[in-house]
Amino acid sequence: MQILFQEVQENQTITVYDTNELYGEIGSFRVLEFENEAIQGAMDLNDPTRIMFEYPRAIIHLMQCIDPAFEDVFVIGQGIGSIPRHFPDKRFKVAELNETVVQLSRTYFDYSLDNVVIGDGRQILSGEEQQAYDFIILDAFTEQGTPLHLISKEFFQITRDKLDAEGSLIMNLMGKGANDKLIHAVHSTLRQVYAYTLAFLLPFDNSSDLKNMILLGRNLPTKYQSRHMSGFKEIELSEGHIITD
Repeated sequence: MQILFQEVQENQTITVYDTNELYGEIGSFRVLEFENEAIQGAMDLNDPTRIMFEYPRAIIHLMQCIDPAFEDVFVIGQGIGSIPRHFPDKRFKVAELNETVVQLSRTYFDYSLDNVVIGDGRQILSGEEQQAYDFIILDAFTEQGTPLHLISKEFFQITRDKLDAEGSLIMNLMGKGANDKLIHAVHSTLRQVYAYTLAFLLPFDNSSDLKNMILLGRNLPTKYQSRHMSGFKEIELSEGHIITD
């Protein structure tokens, strides 16, 4: 492993490094990592256009399946910018709280789009025009998980107002599937605002491990193709408490 950048910010270490092995695959990879080995993004240096992780591949499929002609997307959480980079002909607006993350995405991961705004994603989204977006994508994490003000009923109401009539909110979360009370609560809260919701889980062997989960909310039924969901499986979630500000 070759460390290219490392900095401690507010008790969290941000690292960029090159490695010849990632999740058992041999190759040449560049990784953006936060505290406790929390990987935020990775690039295959031999094929920079490749989408490395399952969850952005699944989100991309959902976007293409739900609305192939979509034009406008609001993203909360920059990472290395995999999804906006995948759609260079679409209009993306990205909200990122940490300016260092944006600088790293440009310096080390070739992110060249001029569409990132520094600040809190909820505040920035609140100032957008009504019904301005086809998709809103939430992919924001701290070391404690997704910030609570981004999974509350009030936040979901903001997203509904900023989406057009056929728009969709898609969230990448970390949870324990059917055993995670917070995920149940997020899903139940989402159902308070959107007529149709779906939940997807990326299975792992250990049921106690945190796993990538995708939650989707919209006011129309959703079609997708299971074989293109990169291993994510649709799951049913139980009722949970409603999360409010």
